[in-house]
Amino acid sequence: MTNYKSDENMEMNTIKKLTTEFLNTLKSAEDEKGCYTAEIKLLDYYELGCVITNMLKLCVLALEHDEHKISETRKDQSINVALMLEVVLQLIPLDEFEFLSEMKQMADGKS
Repeated sequence: MTNYKSDENMEMNTIKKLTTEFLNTLKSAEDEKGCYTAEIKLLDYYELGCVITNMLKLCVLALEHDEHKISETRKDQSINVALMLEVVLQLIPLDEFEFLSEMKQMADGKS
């Protein structure tokens, strides 16, 4: 019985270590229990404004199905697709995916 508890403690310690090492995209929100935040790195407030604006434009285009509706009003209304893709890349939790791979290998007994 002691070996079982010892093995269980070792596995739990391994899981805690892996969790600490890999699960870092979401941070606990200090002001609200059970909620998390994800960080997006930006150069400055102008880039933040561009990201928000481009996201809203993209939503309008998706809803309206009319590419020309936004660009008819102002010439500088084009969507910066590269900026949107950069933000999306920051949102992909690669560390968490690596953690899941490690957990799968542990579950399969390949660690």
